[in-house]
Amino acid sequence: MTSAERYSAAGADVFTERQRQIHVEGFSLEHDDEHNRGELAIAAACYAEEAFCQLRVPDRLPEISQIVPMLWPWDPSWWKPSLDARKNLVKAGALTLAAIGVIDRAIERELLEPSHD
Repeated sequence: MTSAERYSAAGADVFTERQRQIHVEGFSLEHDDEHNRGELAIAAACYAEEAFCQLRVPDRLPEISQIVPMLWPWDPSWWKPSLDARKNLVKAGALTLAAIGVIDRAIERELLEPSHD
């Protein structure tokens, strides 16, 4: 597998996770838009930090992953890390896509609003 194919596989995994969040978890675009104060971005950062910790200390106790990060923006029951760093990075990537979508839709709505000149 070439590096381009591996990169494409990673991107496909992030996209698949994002689709799972929408279609299985029920986190619609409208639901995402309710989290317009950075919650999705910090949630992504929490999963990325978990992956960092797992990569940095590969033999750490699995129970440590279950400790909810201080910056986690939602109820602790929604913190669902994997014991696999790559899977946590995929979750982080999917949440990053969601956060970017919130920003893009806000800009689009602003551009569509009639001018009050």
